[in-house]
Amino acid sequence: MSDKVLALKDYGVLQLLFNRPEKKNAFDRETYLALIAALDAARSDDAVRAVVFAGAGGDFTAGNDLADFRDFLERPGDFPALAFVKTLAAFEKPMIAAVAGDAVGVGTTMLFHCDLVYASPDARLRMPFIDLGLVPEAGASLLVPQRMGMARASQYLLLGDGFSGAEAHALGLVNALAPSESVLEMAMAAAEKLAAKPPAALMASRRLMRGDPADILARIDAEAALFAKALASPTTRQRLAAFFARPK
Repeated sequence: MSDKVLALKDYGVLQLLFNRPEKKNAFDRETYLALIAALDAARSDDAVRAVVFAGAGGDFTAGNDLADFRDFLERPGDFPALAFVKTLAAFEKPMIAAVAGDAVGVGTTMLFHCDLVYASPDARLRMPFIDLGLVPEAGASLLVPQRMGMARASQYLLLGDGFSGAEAHALGLVNALAPSESVLEMAMAAAEKLAAKPPAALMASRRLMRGDPADILARIDAEAALFAKALASPTTRQRLAAFFARPK
């Protein structure tokens, strides 16, 4: 396990802590690969009955490290972000998120794959894909309209407006709110309740509620094809170049 993702297993719960606080826990290639490996191991580990995602240092995650986009343009090949979101979509055990601070890009879209989400009222969620000349990912083009309706989906995906944890609670994306210092505790308490339930009944009920993941996986693949094409476009190249040219 990379030190960019800290794993703690106890009481049937695997806690995965994003650990790049100096980068607001942005996901780079190493982070994605560590998360995929942890979820793959959890899938076959009977001692793990629920997974909790959280971020160190006051932020959930600032999303994909934009330096990875630059690296992808220079060395096209496997892009672990795609494998990660497909792993989330196919994961069969309950997933819970504890969200505080920034939750940008995949930091928001991954929440639509979680069974329970807890957040601080002032958490900052945003899906700014179009602003970079990109398209939504992680099945967001399907899941956001389903969960929030087309009007809100247009506001948050097309306009790219941000929204708070309190707004996400009102929209039904977040189950409950807590101060930022208490969000992880709330998420862990819920995860431990799930872990104490009969696992076969829990997983079967989850499958019935979610249905066949084939539609979501197909949408993720369709988004990924357009995402890769957009990533190589002059518009996105210019916007990324402008980002890296900004004073630090």
